[in-house]
Amino acid sequence: MEIKLISSVIFVKDMQVSRRFYEEILGQKVLMDHGPNIGFEGGFALWQRDHANQIIFGKLPVEQPAADIHNAELYFETEKLDEAFSRLETAQVRLIHPLVEQPWGQRVLRFYDPDGHIVELGEPMHVVIIRFLAQGQTVEEIAQRTSMPLEIIKQIAGI
Repeated sequence: MEIKLISSVIFVKDMQVSRRFYEEILGQKVLMDHGPNIGFEGGFALWQRDHANQIIFGKLPVEQPAADIHNAELYFETEKLDEAFSRLETAQVRLIHPLVEQPWGQRVLRFYDPDGHIVELGEPMHVVIIRFLAQGQTVEEIAQRTSMPLEIIKQIAGI
């Protein structure tokens, strides 16, 4: 028996507000629109919370702010991280922290969506490797810092 992940779903209070956030600010493209449930390209979806709770539990949810839970995160990547950060600032998105470099060298930022879900936006690891190569680091140094296999780093470096 094969079990395959199809989608991650988050429940949202206001579908229109959340949809606008993911489409306009994060540039996500809707793949399927079923009204109270929409799926984006890449395999994540939004579900109107009241509708979802009615179907799943047979009742409306007890109000609980998602930002107080902090037990999950949506992760996105972009090669234009600085541009995306500017877009988030312009839209006055509530940041958890601005751009930081993680111990493995990847630059990321984290923020809240309209329902308080944690969203992380980072640069792809091949961008990190290219940046480190441009800084004069050896492939061995990069492998040690990033925990990426040496073979992958050599491939990206064209060695």
